[in-house]
Amino acid sequence: MNSDSRKTHTSLLQQAGVKVSLEADLASESVWIDVIQKMDAVYADLVRHQVELEQKNAELEQTQQFVASVLSAMTDVLVVCDTRSIILEVNAALEQLTGYSSASIIGKPLDRLFGASSTIMAEAFTRYSGNHALIDCEMSVRCSDGSSTPLAMNCSPRYDGRGRLAGAVIIGRPVGELRRAYEELNHAHRRLQETQQQLVQSEKMASLCRLVAGVAHELNNPISFMVGNIHALKRYGTRLASYLEEVEKQIQDPHLQQLRKELRIDHILEDMRPLIDGTMEGAERVSDIVQDLGRYSGAQSKPPEEFDLVLAVKRAVEWVTKAGRIKPRVEYHMPDSLPYLGQRGHFHQVLVNLVQNAMDAMSEVGEAVLEISVSQEEQSISIRVADQGPGIPPEDLARIFDPFYTSKPVGQGTGLGLYVSYGLAQELGGSLEAGNRSRGGAVFTLRIPLNGVDDGG
Repeated sequence: MNSDSRKTHTSLLQQAGVKVSLEADLASESVWIDVIQKMDAVYADLVRHQVELEQKNAELEQTQQFVASVLSAMTDVLVVCDTRSIILEVNAALEQLTGYSSASIIGKPLDRLFGASSTIMAEAFTRYSGNHALIDCEMSVRCSDGSSTPLAMNCSPRYDGRGRLAGAVIIGRPVGELRRAYEELNHAHRRLQETQQQLVQSEKMASLCRLVAGVAHELNNPISFMVGNIHALKRYGTRLASYLEEVEKQIQDPHLQQLRKELRIDHILEDMRPLIDGTMEGAERVSDIVQDLGRYSGAQSKPPEEFDLVLAVKRAVEWVTKAGRIKPRVEYHMPDSLPYLGQRGHFHQVLVNLVQNAMDAMSEVGEAVLEISVSQEEQSISIRVADQGPGIPPEDLARIFDPFYTSKPVGQGTGLGLYVSYGLAQELGGSLEAGNRSRGGAVFTLRIPLNGVDDGG
């Protein structure tokens, strides 16, 4: 090969080498670009996963804080165990109740806390195969000082993420707290029953008032006839007595005189006036009672009138004692006279009810003594009616003025006498109180204002 050919060949080789070198450089640069791109993608994924991991960690921390706050805020004790009855978690309420720290309990078997009761609970829980909760299972938890506290426990199954039974959650509350809650509930229930009874009694009283108003209206007519007839009989008696005296003066017949003696005409003439006067007083009193019943049932009250309060007390006592089965010795402690302005019918009715109540209380007393006292104070007048009966049981003092309440046997009392008297005492502007005397027996005190009440008061 000549020199020119060698030069040409050398030139071609050099050009080919340059081309190969350029192609190699280009291929190497493309590989590095791919590597850098892959590294950027991997780094971006790492950054994204890091952000997601931080978010998950923050959520997990918040969840743990939330669960811890809930556990610490629970007032009921909480124990979480696995299927082997090993304690996994407890709350602050259990620590406070037992005196054990969570570190000394977690990882220990249940019998560390519940003793033999844990075996009973485990057997029962196994028998139910974890498909049902145990409700109100009473158990005793051991405390660090050696004592035990009864708990009302509820046990529920706990499952893992795959739905397999992982253990149990036990929640309990001291029985003492439940008993207090039951007592409060029972007390509220009793109050509700009492309120319901009061509503029923109020409705009964409303019906009774309507009935009384109707009866009072119906009684007015026959009472009016009776009062009118008694007035006429009184006039006729006076005329007949005058006529007989004139006949006696004009005719001196021994037969008539003997007949007059046998028929006791003189005795009849002497008794006619007090009998008619007593009958008239009774009819007027019945009329007053009917009017009082009408007013009590909702009608307009009559104007107050002036009367002798002491005389009204004596008449009320005589009314009851004369018709009573027993005849007590009545001891009066009151002034000779005491003028008063008020509702005489209301006052008389209250005194009659109180005296009758005292008479009933002394029905089994051998030598009954009824004490009536009237005393005047600065702004009121007190009338006390005391008996020698068995007194009022302490548990009945708060209910003695309730409507339809009575300690008497069925058929011997309606339970309305003291209730009506209490209402009438309030209408008089005063009050009625009941109590027991230190030496035995009950005492009722009626207090009325010194100057009476206004019209319609």
